[in-house]
Amino acid sequence: MNGPEIHVEFAPELHVFVPRARRDGTVRAATDGAAGLGHVIESLGVPLTEVGALLVDGREVPVSHVPAAGESVIVRTVARPQRVPGAPLRFLLDVHLGTLARRLRLLGVDTAYESTDIGDPALAARSAAERRVMLSRDRGLLRRRELWAGAFVYSTRPEEQLRDVLDRFAPELLPWTRCTACNGLLHQASKEEVADQLQQGTHRSYDVFARCSACGRAYWKGAHHEQLEAIVARALAESRSRG
Repeated sequence: MNGPEIHVEFAPELHVFVPRARRDGTVRAATDGAAGLGHVIESLGVPLTEVGALLVDGREVPVSHVPAAGESVIVRTVARPQRVPGAPLRFLLDVHLGTLARRLRLLGVDTAYESTDIGDPALAARSAAERRVMLSRDRGLLRRRELWAGAFVYSTRPEEQLRDVLDRFAPELLPWTRCTACNGLLHQASKEEVADQLQQGTHRSYDVFARCSACGRAYWKGAHHEQLEAIVARALAESRSRG
């Protein structure tokens, strides 16, 4: 682009996307005089999934606004909690977010996960077909127009990833109701129903079980249960503190 120049100021949360930004998060950007503001913002590296209100010389405008020379643009981040209209809130995670997927499922959040790299077009198509919010650290994927909705996962640490997703979307938490392996719903099961999955020590030591209605996997309060309980307790406490 080598047309009219505009001044763009990004919210602090968006500075990570704009390598050319000065320390205060501002950029001078040339436009072509025809492209909408959303296209200009994406050309600067910021996925529109991360963009909230757009202010041009103090007035709010849509992403389709065609900027004129000399305009001053403020780009805000999405408001929290973010509401996704048109479908129940559920997620789709790419191959790099397996731990986050299991923790969301642990909390009872409907979370699909692709354990292999099926490619951006297929992920975007699944997001649209199932109306799931695509969670990813792949900026190119989040720019695909066919996505139902999407969000960038800012951290590489699962604890911080989970906290950020819960803070951003405020999903309903129903711990211990989903299979962490396949996302299916759990139901109470007798020891006899899951006996074929139990080693002798487990069969002798435990009496309370659950089973996935989709894949049949059995669950009980095993060696890692305290660690899982801590994750659940922390998430519930933070959810209550957010009101």
